[in-house]
Amino acid sequence: MGILTWIIFGAIAGWLASIIAGRNERQGCLTNIVVGIVGAIIGGWLMSFIGGGGVSGFNLYSFFVAVVGAVVLLTVLNLIQRG
Repeated sequence: MGILTWIIFGAIAGWLASIIAGRNERQGCLTNIVVGIVGAIIGGWLMSFIGGGGVSGFNLYSFFVAVVGAVVLLTVLNLIQRG
């Protein structure tokens, strides 16, 4: 994927993950992009353990993987910030 596609993909995935994780009010657009891109990396890594594929382009499965990874990232960040 190109850099612009990664930014758009990351922004949408990060935004949806922030809504799911309850952090939407505390995150800006740039944070959503970073969380979405890092979430795609984490999601791909996690899916490799269960036999699924990683992020392979701009499609629904890759979006699901990115959102799952971003939710995991935000959940870990929530636990660190609380404790």
